[in-house]
Amino acid sequence: MTNLLPIGQFAQASGLTVTALRHYDASGVLPPAHVDPDSGYRYFRRDQVRTAQLIRVLRQLDVPVEQVRGMLARAEAGADLAPALAAHLEAAEHRLAVQRALVHGLLTRLSEGVEMNHRVSVREGDAERVLVRAATVRNPGLDGFLRTAFQDMYAVAGRGPLTFTGPAFVRYHGVCDEENEALVEACLPFWTDGAQPADLPQGISVHNLPANTFACTEVSGPAAGFPAILTAYDAVADWISAHGFAFAGPVRMVYRRWTGATDAPGNRYEIAWPIEDPGRGQRPWGVGR
Repeated sequence: MTNLLPIGQFAQASGLTVTALRHYDASGVLPPAHVDPDSGYRYFRRDQVRTAQLIRVLRQLDVPVEQVRGMLARAEAGADLAPALAAHLEAAEHRLAVQRALVHGLLTRLSEGVEMNHRVSVREGDAERVLVRAATVRNPGLDGFLRTAFQDMYAVAGRGPLTFTGPAFVRYHGVCDEENEALVEACLPFWTDGAQPADLPQGISVHNLPANTFACTEVSGPAAGFPAILTAYDAVADWISAHGFAFAGPVRMVYRRWTGATDAPGNRYEIAWPIEDPGRGQRPWGVGR
């Protein structure tokens, strides 16, 4: 017992509270060296102080407890923690950049309103036959999925060769951001009376989409980057709600101009939401003209 510190002294040496030490014991991150069978009092080895200090710093950096456990295991095995810490720092900087952009967008909305920067119009869309590749993703994995999906579908289209009838687009079946995952469909529309795809690889299918009326707005430059583009979705949703229409399907992001880089200033997207007149159960022909 001479080499052991009671939990109170260990807490002072490590900079962790007694409550935190009990939590890290229960979660398996930092079990004590000895627990008195009668009193349940915890004792820690003196050489565990540095481990506890490392845990304290990692948690101050908002490293999740599960990741802390894994990093400690790798450190005990002699692994270098520098790459993991660099990756965590990069992710933290990305989150901070997203939060800054969200705050800026919120301040603009509070002072000007989303309609000041996003003019919403209505257009008609014909029925379409499209190549589709779908996945359920969060925003951090969205760009990688879309690049691979469109590359694979363009390869399929080239074997036809298929005749494209419009720009590529993405359908979102829910909120796709840092915290929420959603079903996302990458879509390539092609001519129904021309060549048709054959021998489709796994994961690519053909869908027939009905004609729709869309409430739309366009974004370009910095407004087309994430998370600034979220205000465009909000503007269209607000317009639909304010004008009494129903949401008739998943929202689309249409590539009106694509430069090949996600945050390039030359990109131009259309946010298009299918709508219908809930009173008549049909598309609102002529609205906004």
